Amino acid sequence: VLFRPVGWAPPLYNPVLGDADGLGTLDFSMEIMMDDFSGPRISSTFFLGSLIPIKAAVDQQFHMPLVLFLEECVTATSANLSASTQTYPLISNYGCFMDSQSSNSKFLPRDQTNEIKLLLQAFTFPNSQDVYIHCQLVAWDPQQPGPTKKACNFNKGNKSWESLETPTQNGLCNCCDSNCNRRRKRAAGMGRMYSSHCCPAILERLSNSHEGISTLSL
Repeated sequence: VLFRPVGWAPPLYNPVLGDADGLGTLDFSMEIMMDDFSGPRISSTFFLGSLIPIKAAVDQQFHMPLVLFLEECVTATSANLSASTQTYPLISNYGCFMDSQSSNSKFLPRDQTNEIKLLLQAFTFPNSQDVYIHCQLVAWDPQQPGPTKKACNFNKGNKSWESLETPTQNGLCNCCDSNCNRRRKRAAGMGRMYSSHCCPAILERLSNSHEGISTLSL
């Protein structure tokens, strides 16, 4: 378990509404989904170690196409991040799914550019029954990918990072083990960033077993 990185404390909005320059109002959301992503999940019970389907989306309405990224995500023991909040980094370094290095968590292939789907392997924090997922969401011009606008999974078979979008963009993920913020001048692409939180969870261990269940609800 890690503690909150210095300076990373997103405001809590769900869903998130905002005005993007030249785009009008955008509606951001995150939801726990059915296993086949056909709709929001009705049951909120998961076994520890099972895969939790989550979808983030931005409603583009009638505007130009946008691609959605999860720039950073952490799980935490509280809806309000503070210096004492226990956290665990899921996604960091501008879209690198760090948890995919040691678990079965991963981004899933896109159906639409304005959505991003992931599977999160359920786990608990020691001495805590509450888990929240906090994320920074970015809607961006799909013609302007870069080291800070990407989605990367770790391939444990060949021990390398791979782009969610296409193998030709795997090079964007090479910085996942170092620092992807190269402080370059901002690209000319159009987009906006928002912060959101999703899925407060109550985690329980079964009495006479090493298994457990996690109950999640929005």
